Amino acid sequence: MGKIRVLLADDHETILASVRSVLGAEFDVVGAVCNGRDAIAEVQHLDPDVLVMDISMPGMDGLQAASKLCRGTCRTKIVFLTVHEDQDYVDAAFAAGASGYVSKSRVASDLVNAIGEALNGRTFISKFGKT
Repeated sequence: MGKIRVLLADDHETILASVRSVLGAEFDVVGAVCNGRDAIAEVQHLDPDVLVMDISMPGMDGLQAASKLCRGTCRTKIVFLTVHEDQDYVDAAFAAGASGYVSKSRVASDLVNAIGEALNGRTFISKFGKT
């Protein structure tokens, strides 16, 4: 079996570069997009195992994109990577179909674990607050 295929969706290049660095040799990052509409199109085109997506993006946000993907027959697991450390956002993310919720402040410590949990049918939520 090949590497786990991951698509990234975030409107900040520095975040995308950081996530690529964290995922490194363990995953195959198959692409990166900057909004929810493009995330939907690329999930349909590339069929990644996991979509790591921000909530706040221009045009169509991550919550809207996740809802649209999860209404269809999408097999891709969704892990949100966001600055929002508020329970209302966590609840909205899981209602939209997420399998994981990672705070951007904990990307290095939590993202790989969140992807693994999602692929194993479990959920993952970062601990909030200062570490």
